[in-house]
Amino acid sequence: MITLTAKEIAASVGGVLEGDGAVVIEGAAGLNEAAERDISFFHNVKYIASLEKTNARVIIIPKQTNGTAIPKGKTWIRVDNPQWAFAQVLGLIDRQRKRHPNGIHPKAHVEPTAVIGAETIIYPGCYIGHDVKIGKNCLIYPNVVLREDTQVGDRVIIHAGTVLGADGYGFATDKGIHHKIPQIGRVVVEDDVELGANCAVDRATTGETRIGAGTKIDNLVHIAHNVTIGRGCLITGQVGIAGSSHIGNFVSMGGQVGIAGHITIGDGAIIAAQSGVMSDVEPGAVLFGSPVRPIKQAMKLQAIYGKLEDIYDTVRQLRKKLL
Repeated sequence: MITLTAKEIAASVGGVLEGDGAVVIEGAAGLNEAAERDISFFHNVKYIASLEKTNARVIIIPKQTNGTAIPKGKTWIRVDNPQWAFAQVLGLIDRQRKRHPNGIHPKAHVEPTAVIGAETIIYPGCYIGHDVKIGKNCLIYPNVVLREDTQVGDRVIIHAGTVLGADGYGFATDKGIHHKIPQIGRVVVEDDVELGANCAVDRATTGETRIGAGTKIDNLVHIAHNVTIGRGCLITGQVGIAGSSHIGNFVSMGGQVGIAGHITIGDGAIIAAQSGVMSDVEPGAVLFGSPVRPIKQAMKLQAIYGKLEDIYDTVRQLRKKLL
């Protein structure tokens, strides 16, 4: 059973404790779902009704929350960022709950030219090719494939079924026949990257496909050959990035975004879900649609599209009157 006291949690997240620090926590949940032994968090005034009704006895709240706004009889942990503090609590629970394997299984076979750093955990069913380098404190879940020459930094997490270093999609057509272009580059994943389940990151034709430090990638994402992705990007499910595109630092992409090949997306850009990007994007731009437009313009156009039938009927009636 997982047991943490409110005092231990407050110390761990650097919070200010108010109330009974001896309260024992056995789990974590949202305000509406929480039981008495769960910890929860409150970070937005629109959830004030949930805060008043929650069964959680320990709640993480913003430091500036007015004391008159919070129910009595609870234990509070005041922090600067409740969402981040709650994430740290989930990490504490996860470390108590998970038991990763130790040692080397007698049936495991590691290619002699592969280099694997200290404290890295590799689950069964993984393939690690020749001249692969994996840093320290990595976590690689079952059935991951790391093809030859792939390089993985420190503290990288790769979820089940992901493939790094498959051949890029390159063909030269001659006299109606598509001939394979050998893909002799590599994939480089920098420190603190997380790759979700069933992602595909293709090796470069020549040179490298690179994912920058701290970037977090969701399930079912395809990154084509010679793509470079900067630091701290957030890329959600089913995004596809075509070959030789350059993604800047701290770029965010919603689900099912499609990026055409050989384009550049500037630092800090935000691309909303299901958008199609076919040309370069300026730093800091917030875009939506296919092809993408500034999000306010795109939303205005979406509203107009919904009225096109009425507009058409009005125009047709006017034409009848005029003609």
